[in-house]
Amino acid sequence: MAFIVFEGPDGAGKSSQALALLQKMESSGYPVILTREPGGTPLGESVRTVLKTTSLSEPLSELFLFLAARSELVETVIKPALKNNINVISDRFTGSTTAYQGHGQGLDLKAICRLNKLACSDLAADLTILLDLPSEMIASRKSDGAQDKFDLSSIEFHRKVREGYLSIARKEKINWLVLDATRAKETLSQEIWTKIRPLL
Repeated sequence: MAFIVFEGPDGAGKSSQALALLQKMESSGYPVILTREPGGTPLGESVRTVLKTTSLSEPLSELFLFLAARSELVETVIKPALKNNINVISDRFTGSTTAYQGHGQGLDLKAICRLNKLACSDLAADLTILLDLPSEMIASRKSDGAQDKFDLSSIEFHRKVREGYLSIARKEKINWLVLDATRAKETLSQEIWTKIRPLL
């Protein structure tokens, strides 16, 4: 069974590619579920609503909300699915916390690493797909019109987040696949499927 994660900024196409992969796996006969962060559980969806509608002033407070939602998702959704031989696709996971709260907001990276491991009980993705998008394109690629505090952040913030993602990918290149999110959706979907098929 495989645990596959999509990472990248909003507007990069994570949700679309995650859904396309879900449909491809289902049509090929692979048992699979799709979830998201924060979300995927009643607690996670409540946290998502808070984070999308409330401008918290303390990055550390946000961090602990993300971690609480992640712990719940791992223990009640992801681990049980994998245990029952069901593949899991997640729209965001630990990389988002490291990139946004660590590189973007300046929280201690080593502390975030320890807390991520604690929240996940050391569970890690088999493959993380980073849809890399130039920071200047993020605003124009938002599809739903809704904007949270991260969307409204400066270009400099998004540059730090992007470099954070790329830094993680360089360090964990065996388990990370970096793709140019400006390419055609169909091209990306095929490349993702080619990479993932051997894992299944």
